[in-house]
Amino acid sequence: MAWWCWARAGAPRTRRLPVLLEQRQGFRRARPPPAESPAGAAEARPVPQPHRRRSLFPPPPQPPPHTGRPSPQRLVKPLIFAVGINSWWNSLTEGQRTVTGIIAANVFVFCLWRLPGMRRVMFTYFTSNPSSKAVCSPMLLSTFSHFSLFHMAANMYVLWSFSSSIVSLLGCEQFIAVYLSAGVISTFVSYVAKMATGRFEPSLGASGAIMTVLAAVCTKIPEAKLAIIFLPMVTFTAGSALKAIIAFDTAGLALGWRLFDHAAHLGGALFGMWYVTYGHELIWKNREPLVKAWHEMRTKNTGKGGGGRFS
Repeated sequence: MAWWCWARAGAPRTRRLPVLLEQRQGFRRARPPPAESPAGAAEARPVPQPHRRRSLFPPPPQPPPHTGRPSPQRLVKPLIFAVGINSWWNSLTEGQRTVTGIIAANVFVFCLWRLPGMRRVMFTYFTSNPSSKAVCSPMLLSTFSHFSLFHMAANMYVLWSFSSSIVSLLGCEQFIAVYLSAGVISTFVSYVAKMATGRFEPSLGASGAIMTVLAAVCTKIPEAKLAIIFLPMVTFTAGSALKAIIAFDTAGLALGWRLFDHAAHLGGALFGMWYVTYGHELIWKNREPLVKAWHEMRTKNTGKGGGGRFS
């Protein structure tokens, strides 16, 4: 306001605030041109043109002009692409098809991290921390969240490698239920460790749920041969790998290492071992009475004419 008062007090009256006048010309009706003066009078002043306001959104891009009817040969590449995608999908195992959706969800959340306007939402709901504003929903959402491309690629590679084995053991539906439950349980173990140590640092990633998958397969098939991603020539049994992973995460939790969320890794591994040993018998098989009651209720509702379209 200081420069506005100076302009009003010191500047001539005919030049008062030209910027403000220019901005308001778009809202005022243009003055009619003065009547023609007699010969010898001063020339009439030019009529100012109304100011056009700039649109907030740029106009949509115009498509390139058509150069004629395209050749039928342009359909060859789309046809090859469609056939190739279909052949690739048919060549996948049931487990690989199942984890494809999980990998797509992780890639989508990874892209959300790249949007500056989403950072506050991502830190609130897609990182797990017991001292955060949101506590419950990040227990599941952080399982699909990766900020580093290398972190996401490594986790998804391990999940892809063990997908066929875990789905052949549990089936598609049971695997999805176990995977989502593993994400919540491993995050809860991480919450307990952070409350005990007083180190409230945000965590994210699918490592806890993937450790459940890895531990389940290694417990059920301990003689299977495994290898390191970057050292394929070094092989070892699945049972030995599981023991080494548990020892590493236990040491990291006891010594306070901060490179990984060792509590979430350890919680996921222990949950995977327990589930394939006892949990399948206690939980999945005992769900049959509940499923039977659910189907009977749906059948009765369908017979009464209610909800038949959505059954």
